Amino acid sequence: MLTIDFDRVPLKPGDHALDLGCGAGRHAFELYRRGAKVTAVDLNPTDIAQVKDMFAAMTEAGEQGPGGTAVALRGDARRLPFPDGSFAVVVLSEVLEHIPDDRAVMAEAQRVLAPGGMLVVTVPRWWPERICWALSDAYHEVEGGHIRIYRRRQLLSRLRAAGLTPRGTHHAHALHSPYWWLKCLAGPDNDDALLPRLYHRMLVHDIMRRPWWTRIPERLLNPVVGKSFVVYLDKENMPRAGTA
Repeated sequence: MLTIDFDRVPLKPGDHALDLGCGAGRHAFELYRRGAKVTAVDLNPTDIAQVKDMFAAMTEAGEQGPGGTAVALRGDARRLPFPDGSFAVVVLSEVLEHIPDDRAVMAEAQRVLAPGGMLVVTVPRWWPERICWALSDAYHEVEGGHIRIYRRRQLLSRLRAAGLTPRGTHHAHALHSPYWWLKCLAGPDNDDALLPRLYHRMLVHDIMRRPWWTRIPERLLNPVVGKSFVVYLDKENMPRAGTA
């Protein structure tokens, strides 16, 4: 399930791309399929081990795009071990809401992004997320959980202050907002609640099959109730560099 619209990302085969805070690796895998030289970074060693295994499986199956390579590393998003301007594309998806010093992460993402490169940021949208917080403290008051809810203006202001220029935005995953409201009502850890279980089955069917009867409503509802806010940004509006 991708949050980013990769058709908006000016990625060429062989470009260096960083998935920063990669988690389970969904965006890193798509970058690899598109032929990027992917570096996936996360602080969680379990996630990194699983991403490494998936990269290996994709390579064995020949699923990487032409020129693609992939590596997964454990690292701190606030202090990256890469030279300035190392990556043509940096992905920062569903990360900033977890980190107290979000400005440090934005600054590091900007530093390792090549002049003319693109940073893509996704965070939970303010009002669907605010409903989750109102319905359940357990939803966010967990170790490593969400510590803030961004308003659009606040997020864009901080990214501009880091030296980045927004080029486009959209919302994603409208069908997921009601699911999380149901989960919060039932209790986030209550896996036996009937309505969330039934709704989850529909989401799995949507992800696996992508039928028209879920795709079309989600596309129409994303501007209204999309759970994620996605921002595409350039570094200082300079001409895009080639492969880093």
